[in-house]
Amino acid sequence: MNSPLTIGVFDSGFGGLTVLRALLPLIPGARYLYLGDTARLPYGSKSRETIARYALSSGRFLLEQGAEHLVVACNTATALALEDLKADLPIPVTGVIAPGAAAAQAVGAAGHVLVLATTATVQSGAYTRALEARGLAATEKACPLLVPLVEEGWLEATPETIAVTAEVLRIYLAEAMAEAPQATSLLLGCTHYPLLKPLIEETLRRLDYPLRLIDSADATAQAVAGQIGTRAAVGVATSTAFYATDSIEKFQRLGSRFLGQVLPPVSLIDLGG
Repeated sequence: MNSPLTIGVFDSGFGGLTVLRALLPLIPGARYLYLGDTARLPYGSKSRETIARYALSSGRFLLEQGAEHLVVACNTATALALEDLKADLPIPVTGVIAPGAAAAQAVGAAGHVLVLATTATVQSGAYTRALEARGLAATEKACPLLVPLVEEGWLEATPETIAVTAEVLRIYLAEAMAEAPQATSLLLGCTHYPLLKPLIEETLRRLDYPLRLIDSADATAQAVAGQIGTRAAVGVATSTAFYATDSIEKFQRLGSRFLGQVLPPVSLIDLGG
């Protein structure tokens, strides 16, 4: 029997669980380790140097736990710390930006892609560079209110909270389309945003914006599966272990929403400041 492949996944919080959710059916029989650095979120408001330090400590922790492939399931950390991680760690490292850009190219994005992302990701210009390298133009739109709305459960709590989220999303999309009316594809540049997909699709229909939707979480999972292949331990069930740096009860509660299934007990760890 082969030993299971160990895949480490990390994010500043819960959003990266959408990447893990997409990975689970693609690479069965693997051992998955997920770290949510909840004590130090949001990464999006930190400097590049601080984000790199946080990302390196998260990556090193997962390496110590046996990770053989690291997935940076955070757009901000990918934009600002991916090269640091690749230089520091002796294992393959995959971020979420290049797979998202490649997916946009693969669907025939007709030259112009609208990217919704956090402020830090937009300010990094990482998606613009990745898309332009593939011959595609890009307009990046910062949507700072979407992550807290998702994490507060305002997609489902009450009709009033759902209406607030829908209106915030409508404003962002209307502003973005005014800036890039030529866009034909919409790339979700934050791993929280897959939870918004049904609302985004509904809003696009109401606004009559016929954009093709590209999910960078799904694209990342497909990219990792392509790199790893189908190496899975014969006769071994998929296993998952979860770590958080703060509020494990909250992580388990919100994480279940992002993963689409109940999380097992979450281990609390300390990665320092």
